[in-house]
Amino acid sequence: MNASGVKMYGDLMVFSGTANRPLAEAVAAYLDVELGGADILQFANSNTFVRLHQSVRGKDVFLIQPTSAPTNENLMELLIFIDTLRRDSAGRVTAVVPYYGYGRTDKKDQPRVPITARLVADLIAVAGADRFVTLDLHAKQIQGFFSIPSDELPALGLFIEHFEANPVDNSVVVSPDIGALRRSRNLAQRLNLPLAIIEKRRSVDGDRTDIFNLIGDVEGKNVIIVDDEIDTASTLTRAASFVQAAGALEVVACATHAAFSGTAAERIAASPLREVVITDTIAMAGERHRLVGDKLVTLSVAPLLAEVICRIHEGRSVGELFNE
Repeated sequence: MNASGVKMYGDLMVFSGTANRPLAEAVAAYLDVELGGADILQFANSNTFVRLHQSVRGKDVFLIQPTSAPTNENLMELLIFIDTLRRDSAGRVTAVVPYYGYGRTDKKDQPRVPITARLVADLIAVAGADRFVTLDLHAKQIQGFFSIPSDELPALGLFIEHFEANPVDNSVVVSPDIGALRRSRNLAQRLNLPLAIIEKRRSVDGDRTDIFNLIGDVEGKNVIIVDDEIDTASTLTRAASFVQAAGALEVVACATHAAFSGTAAERIAASPLREVVITDTIAMAGERHRLVGDKLVTLSVAPLLAEVICRIHEGRSVGELFNE
């Protein structure tokens, strides 16, 4: 409804791509709606094809599809699905992308390189999305890359609830690098804990990370390492070993997006990390989950996404959810 009480869009519909259907099913269950049906096929020539099972004419459609690995396939599927919905005359299409692939290519930090995060934002808008929803972008400026309304949802509240229910006694929050400082500071502030920072410098080719210094005190304390994403887990596991060498006791970590690329699961399993708390923005393959074993704790973002979808559909504020 708008301010005059007139319904702006048609009925709510939720669709899922193939990247994380369990999350979409959980969101639909919270909203008490059925997922819309669609055939998503890949032809022999690797072209992606989407066909809807029912009309979406005039509907308020939300498409859930993270662009996690395989990133290019999932991104093309997202774009083609949006185009399909638009060509069937959906009243509004909101792209719900829990994990934003290419988010780490957000600036021109070397000569002759792209800003792919901006390119992907343009592609989503050109494909026909009217609105964009995601969680914890790698860099805040990416939200400004979109020419359509966009909402970046923080997973901070989920981690606060977890550590309040499962407190880490005598602890200090550690940022593994300057880039993660803001989210680390926010968690430390909300949990009323001290903060320490690891000074980290990455090699030019991006393949090697060198840790140089610790700003703060971790000696004789338990540590909570905070980051937005675990990719190869090299930064995380080296940070865990570094703080332990500096006198830390137990080390736990939390991160919104568990990409777990390459040998990340093996690295975490062999690391001094006692616990790694993640969310389900990215679907976790069974083998990777098994390798990490009991160290992994997964928090669901489905209730948060469902509430945000409900607010957008009803024309209510999303921001007031996070303004305490």
